[in-house]
Amino acid sequence: MTDTAPPAIPMSAQVTRPDGRVEFAPGSPPPSGPYANKDLLPVPVDRRTWTTYNFSALWVGMAHNTASWTLASGLIAVGMDWKQAVFTIALANVIVLVPMLLTGHAGPKYGIPFPVFARSSFGVRGANLPAVVRALVACGWFGIQTWIGGEAIYFLAGKLIGGSWVNASEVGGQPWTMWLSFAIFWVIQVAIIYRGMETIRRFENWAAPFVLVGAFVMLGWMASKAGGLGPLFDQPSRLGWGADFWKLFAPSLMGMIGFWSTLSLNIPDFTRYGKSQKAQTWGQALGLPTTMTLFAFLSVLVTSGSQAVYGKPVWDPVQLAAKTDSVVGLLYALVTVLVATLSVNVAANLVSPAFDFSNIAPRRISFRTGALVTCVLGVLIFPWKLYSDPRGYIFTWLGLVGGLLGTVAGILVADYWILRRARLDLADLYRAGSGRYWYAGGWNWRAVVALVIGGVLAIGGADFHPLIDGRPIPALRSLADYGWAVGLGTSMAVYLALMLPRRREEAAD
Repeated sequence: MTDTAPPAIPMSAQVTRPDGRVEFAPGSPPPSGPYANKDLLPVPVDRRTWTTYNFSALWVGMAHNTASWTLASGLIAVGMDWKQAVFTIALANVIVLVPMLLTGHAGPKYGIPFPVFARSSFGVRGANLPAVVRALVACGWFGIQTWIGGEAIYFLAGKLIGGSWVNASEVGGQPWTMWLSFAIFWVIQVAIIYRGMETIRRFENWAAPFVLVGAFVMLGWMASKAGGLGPLFDQPSRLGWGADFWKLFAPSLMGMIGFWSTLSLNIPDFTRYGKSQKAQTWGQALGLPTTMTLFAFLSVLVTSGSQAVYGKPVWDPVQLAAKTDSVVGLLYALVTVLVATLSVNVAANLVSPAFDFSNIAPRRISFRTGALVTCVLGVLIFPWKLYSDPRGYIFTWLGLVGGLLGTVAGILVADYWILRRARLDLADLYRAGSGRYWYAGGWNWRAVVALVIGGVLAIGGADFHPLIDGRPIPALRSLADYGWAVGLGTSMAVYLALMLPRRREEAAD
């Protein structure tokens, strides 16, 4: 297959509605073949119904979760005070909102999920590369969140059953009852995802306010234990505002960006159901930075309070809730943790990889099968090890994830906005053997080169501890603290440099 521009398909294959949304022409047969199935095909315009509230509720539900809590409280645990932690998280979420909105634009306009969107830049086959990278990251997140949910069930059952549950014999370093709790929460999530996207939308709508109320209840409890709000605000920074803080600030900022760098890629999986561009834009802008900052504020205050009350910061809300003497308070706190964890895990860490794995073999892997694959891999990555230490969690896991996925985001944004001016050909996204997105054998080698170069520069000098000792490429150490920005900027520049000659050839033809 030669790497030349194919002839354009007939314009009648797709139509543009007055509001700018695009779909296949009425009466035209949908794409078929090895790169299409019902889960990957564009959502028809009449089924793109999500409103601003739906997107805001989605983000409130995803942002108000235990991992977000530990993200903020982990900064307190490594030495920041509440002002430094909230500032870092607020800035990170404003920054990551930009690529979120840019990649999210393709969802309501074309009704396509992330792996299909990636075909325009990586090729119809090559899109499996970023899709699998994103899916494997989601598997890691799914495992971490499932372990958190299992913890909540473990402590909840322990309070009701007693010492025989909590002090059960250990298997693999954990009580067997903890492993059972982990398995129960795993099954609950599989049941929800099998009900489909509409069930997820309804679940997010009511879970969002429930979790926020729970966070305020936790704040009130900790303030009463500390003797008022004063001690929560008075805990000093162990870093100050000098060199020690700024040395920690850059990797912390990249880690905070890395937390949602996953969704900055696959947000079309959700925005494809959007009623309009305005709905997804306002919904995300109102939902992400505001709720993440508020939740971070609550988290750091409660963690500061735990430092005042217990002498050291308790960064895990499940462990903190277990310290209460009130059975009712504990039950409410742990049920809140369960709802919060379900909310983010189903939406953020099952929907995306389900589509991504389906993209690998659309005829064999459905959305539900892809979700089940995610659930299995989420156990095999040993999430209890990733979550055990705040430094490994923030600086290793989140830093590596952010650097790698920022590289993919740079390619997607450059291709969709700079090269194609937000114009895609729906039929060619599913066409095998020909079409403008087939490139050479289904792969766009330019995107792969940009991904490799950006990825090496972004994470090659990073500290992989506790996964491995040392840095793979010590000479790149100075770039490691800025992994997400380095990956995004480098891949964007390399991709544009390699693609511009091809685009000029297409224009000439």
